[in-house]
Amino acid sequence: MKWRLPVLLLLALSAFGATLRLYMKDGTFQLVREYQVLPDRVKYMSAERGEWEEIPLDLVDLNRTKQEASEHEQQLAKEAKEDAEEENAIRAAKQEASYVPDEPGVYYVHGEMLEPLKLADLIVTHDKKRTVLKILSPVPLVSGKNEVDVEGAAAKFRVNGDRPEFYFRLNAVDGLAIIKLTPKKTSRTVETASIAAVTNELEEKRELVPTFTKEVGDLLFKIWPEQTMLPGEYAVIEFGADQGTLQVWDFGVGEPK
Repeated sequence: MKWRLPVLLLLALSAFGATLRLYMKDGTFQLVREYQVLPDRVKYMSAERGEWEEIPLDLVDLNRTKQEASEHEQQLAKEAKEDAEEENAIRAAKQEASYVPDEPGVYYVHGEMLEPLKLADLIVTHDKKRTVLKILSPVPLVSGKNEVDVEGAAAKFRVNGDRPEFYFRLNAVDGLAIIKLTPKKTSRTVETASIAAVTNELEEKRELVPTFTKEVGDLLFKIWPEQTMLPGEYAVIEFGADQGTLQVWDFGVGEPK
């Protein structure tokens, strides 16, 4: 009668690679490269001595050997699945990054299209003195309270839906956020920035919108709000650790008031 090599052997080899544990009923084990279950004995290739050896079948704990092999096989399968998912995610991120133009800026995701937002001109007011900045950064702040606005009562760029998504390609590793603007008669407030006279310490106050941020490439991020946004005036901003470094791309949700 011919004995077939048990499936256990194949599973064990794939689970453990070069070695596996062949358990004895007394709790000890042999490190083996492979083994065969015969009618009255187990034949195995010793991983330590590199020779075929035999042991009586009634001394071997096959159930424990099978269980550990199965558990390890499942663990390896889980890790292989996770590795495959990670590789797919990396591949998808690279493809996603190639979809965004190389030029730094903010791009609104409009269906399958990307629409660039225009960098806003800023107005800095200090002691009733107003300075209009044409894409200048850092913002020239002075000691005391400064108010930073964008021109116009409403943004010309309006988004569809209440949870817009944006790609943000940066020039450098800076902070990014979505903020809510405070409308005034002819402008919208981005932030107030106070500089202490003695310490020169900067304190900036802005109304942040809670967001999700995902890095999809080198200095490339995707940003979108955690919750639905009410109709109003908003902006995507880039800000740095340096005093007054700020760039603003404004947009509106819903029809302008």
